[in-house]
Amino acid sequence: MESHITLQQCGCGSGKSLQEWLDWLETLHPQEIELGLDRVRDVFKKQSLAPLARKVIVVAGTNGKGSTIALLEAMLLSAGYSVGSYTSPHLNYYNERVRIGGIDMSDSSLCGAFSRVEQARGETSLSYFEFGTLAAFDLFSRHKLDIVLLEVGLGGRLDAVNIIDADVSVITNIDIDHEEWLGSDREVIGFEKAGVMRPKTVTIFGERDVPKSIRDAASKIGAQLHILGEDFDFQREAESWQWTSGDGALIDSLPQPALAGECQFTNAAVAIAVLQQLLDFPVDGFDIIEGLAAVQCRGRYEITEDDSHCIFDVAHNPASVAALSRTLTAQAISGRTHIVFGVMADKDIAAMVAELADVADDWYLAAPEIPRAAEPAAVEAVCINSGIEVEALKQFTSVSEATEQALRDCAENDRVVVCGSFYTVAEAMRHVD
Repeated sequence: MESHITLQQCGCGSGKSLQEWLDWLETLHPQEIELGLDRVRDVFKKQSLAPLARKVIVVAGTNGKGSTIALLEAMLLSAGYSVGSYTSPHLNYYNERVRIGGIDMSDSSLCGAFSRVEQARGETSLSYFEFGTLAAFDLFSRHKLDIVLLEVGLGGRLDAVNIIDADVSVITNIDIDHEEWLGSDREVIGFEKAGVMRPKTVTIFGERDVPKSIRDAASKIGAQLHILGEDFDFQREAESWQWTSGDGALIDSLPQPALAGECQFTNAAVAIAVLQQLLDFPVDGFDIIEGLAAVQCRGRYEITEDDSHCIFDVAHNPASVAALSRTLTAQAISGRTHIVFGVMADKDIAAMVAELADVADDWYLAAPEIPRAAEPAAVEAVCINSGIEVEALKQFTSVSEATEQALRDCAENDRVVVCGSFYTVAEAMRHVD
């Protein structure tokens, strides 16, 4: 597919701002998502980049990718290595997607990378994500990094990140999401995620229930599959936890990850399993402990430090909402739980509502400012069909308005939980901040 939209036609040439670049990228490709590697691989070859890093780790999976990368980044930085990370989507600023040394890339660096991708692509059409991925690769290649951490945007097999051969790959878990693109059952989705595996390299799988498609794919190409509960595991203790491997390795007296939520123990165990494969870049127990204490990843059960009693969580599919619900249940309060809920129309809204029904007392429904968002009236209808009392449901014209009202209604022992989408959390955060 050819692109007939030029920078000049869009008024976005050299010297333009990052926002102007991003606005232009949204017009560049006729589809928001187009899976496939031919176009992005063709441009990547034209870029003629130096290696991205001495080691590359690719992280795929339905949930927990961003947290796992944040944990790895924190531990590796503590050990003194130069680290780049690429994640998506962002919460507040595009710069969050590309980090080097734990620092978000500057506007000028990103604009320079975008300009170089534009020069390389010629007439090849790229999606917003593909263009940004190649820009991240450009930046990493210029910094002579020890390790680069790459998050798969969607699926695995046909995602733009998968043009890179990983030294270690991760599949955090498999659940139902993005059904239009990946399929509607775990076996089919597992096949897509398994595309990040490579022959004779290790893939860390962070779930105890392993789809047959994952095992079959590993066996077919000769990948070494290391599975939670089989090849490594973790055990919770009263005040700490320990990590173990099948070969007898033990790291004990570990502190709880700074990222709140029960799921973060699994993500941390996966991160440690990855580190065990980086023999050329050893990370000792002290660095793991320091990384666990220092890790930050915004919007993952993030609790405000002021008196607003607000929790932000980017849970955006049934599995991640279920994890949020478990954490809310484990951290029960004496007051009410006010849920600010905004979700994409293509999600399984009924399943998400069902997961929250037992912990939510009041619902504040709003659509984030994105075309894909479900209208509050449609979400309310789903809630009513799911048995939620009408009196518990309120509709709002914006996430900011919903958040403001929830905070007004929040008594001393109550809490406000914002969830349903990255976009919902981002808008609420901007309002609260």
